Amino acid sequence: MRLRVAVDAMGGDRAPAVVVEGAVAAARQAADHLDVLLVGPEADLRALMQAHDDAAGLPLHLVDAPEVIAMGEAPTTALKTKPNSSIHRGLQAIRAGQADVFVSAGNTGAVMAAALFILGRVPGVARPALPALFPNPQQRPTVVVDVGSNVDCKPEHLVQFGLMGAIYAERILHREHPTVALLNIGEEPGKGNEQIKEAYRLFSETPSLRFKGNIEGRDLLQYTADVVVCDGFVGNIILKLGESVATILPQMIGQEMQRQGLAPDEQALVARVLRGALRCFDYQEFGGVPLLGIDGHVLIGHGGSSARAIERMILNGAEFARQNVAGAIKSALAS
Repeated sequence: MRLRVAVDAMGGDRAPAVVVEGAVAAARQAADHLDVLLVGPEADLRALMQAHDDAAGLPLHLVDAPEVIAMGEAPTTALKTKPNSSIHRGLQAIRAGQADVFVSAGNTGAVMAAALFILGRVPGVARPALPALFPNPQQRPTVVVDVGSNVDCKPEHLVQFGLMGAIYAERILHREHPTVALLNIGEEPGKGNEQIKEAYRLFSETPSLRFKGNIEGRDLLQYTADVVVCDGFVGNIILKLGESVATILPQMIGQEMQRQGLAPDEQALVARVLRGALRCFDYQEFGGVPLLGIDGHVLIGHGGSSARAIERMILNGAEFARQNVAGAIKSALAS
């Protein structure tokens, strides 16, 4: 089954050159089962593709979108004034049945707003949510949801995040009967603010979920549950903290090696081991996160994405569509 990935060629701090480079790499790697649709100003994209010798023979297709929504633009204004943007055209390709998934490292608010407007929510979903994978020594990444889509949530929204996160864990991480936990300041049922206490009660009364109760922040990087639920305000803070680990820790260890007087070859060995250990914190390995609850498949990447991150986002987006996560969420809510 060939899948079609629409790529926002104008999304990201280093677009479109880096996006084209990543798209070429993804098309090269998955040429036997993937078509990549680059969405943006056609003349500009065609010129950039000429820098890649093998691009002409790859399953790469151009979709003209003459308008660009900048990273700092207000989403609602941009959506009204730029109907021919790369974000609009990419999402419209899904609605028209011309693409199976849309990926973008562009303006997150604009992508989310456009996805809601063009594709809509899965029936029954109150709030779409963004999941992220958190590593642990057990090599069983935990799905943390929401990591930024909703800063203010009702308790029932958190339960729905748990449901969607569990489906994501089943389809993408291949976890059978995934467990769900609630992020809190203590493990006891009576801990937390009123929102969390009520969410705990609702989770406990939801038989379709394997609810494990509360976990604390110290448990996030240990495998304690397949899915951990929090609101997007808390989730985005811990996501950004996790991303910073891969940058700050090597700096601190490098400074300490200098103070300890380690030889250059010893420093190089430690640095190599550390890079390998911290690779799981590097967003470029994942590329992007899916927008769960949208009636279609959409992935949102980091604004600073490299070509490698774009490549990974395209390939992961194809797998997201292949596993039909949106369809599984729709079926679960319908039942």
